Amino acid sequence: MSYKALALQLTCQTVNALQTRDEAEAAMLRTIERLEQQIAASINFIGKDTLLVVVPESFLTGPPLSETTEQWREKAALEIDGRVYEALGAMVQRQQIYFSGNVYEQDAFFPELYFQTSFIMGPNGDVLLRYRRLNAMYTPTPHDVWELYLDAYGYDSLFPVIKTNIGTLACIASDEILFPEVARCLTMRGAEVLLHATSEVSSPLVSPKNVAKQARAIENMAYVVSANAGGVLDSPVPFATHNGGSRIIDPRGMILAEAAQGESLAATADIDLAALREFRQRPAAGNLLARQRNELYAQSYAQTSIYPPDTLLSQPAERPHFVRTQQEVIKKLYS
Repeated sequence: MSYKALALQLTCQTVNALQTRDEAEAAMLRTIERLEQQIAASINFIGKDTLLVVVPESFLTGPPLSETTEQWREKAALEIDGRVYEALGAMVQRQQIYFSGNVYEQDAFFPELYFQTSFIMGPNGDVLLRYRRLNAMYTPTPHDVWELYLDAYGYDSLFPVIKTNIGTLACIASDEILFPEVARCLTMRGAEVLLHATSEVSSPLVSPKNVAKQARAIENMAYVVSANAGGVLDSPVPFATHNGGSRIIDPRGMILAEAAQGESLAATADIDLAALREFRQRPAAGNLLARQRNELYAQSYAQTSIYPPDTLLSQPAERPHFVRTQQEVIKKLYS
């Protein structure tokens, strides 16, 4: 089977300047309305076999800046059964696509926190998969409440994949593309297409994240569909800081399509599942998945703790805590 995927490069309308949840949700709903027009126009331009659309990180809100965790949760973190998800699901159902994005999300088990969540919706509008970002600098993650999170959801929830008629899909969030273990754990569970919502600094120079995208594709013999922002509106961050370079990479690390700056549908390419599966099943030196010897590394990981778990069980989830924790980690590593 072959179909087209689109890494849709969008301008991100932020909500940092807004004061209330009603204002923020109204802005999100306007973004969804505009997004549906862009998706429909893109499909008409690219072709009706466009079955997968990936949009940038935090595409509905932008990231928190000066807000506290409580302020951001109350203003911008989505309710799992709320009207914003409902509007997204209705849009996806009308367009009859698989859709992946990235949002901030509330969680009933952790009412004082929020998590950054990458999700996949199916053509029926239902959320098929939620991936909670595991590595973040200034926002809460499951690892920060490790024991409680495992009690609530179990270990398998950390690296979800979903089998669909367009392949086995999984999500990677933002700079987690720089953490090879995330992609490897997803691939060990069968992932064939890695959906990467990002909002990263763009430059004509080679960047660490763009190198990493190709590396993750090669290492895991997987497609990478990476959608970056096409600028950020109403933010103190300069507009074009996060702007451009959305791309689709094949299992050999070849860039199949890449967008320049600004809003764009240029990052579209064919996903050839039959070729991917044949590639993975061929005995060869290049079959890196079949050559993995995980036992070699398990003990090294098990006996080495770097960034500690559970740091938010007794500390507020604010920027000074995250900075202080990293300072302590660095001191431990190099003392």
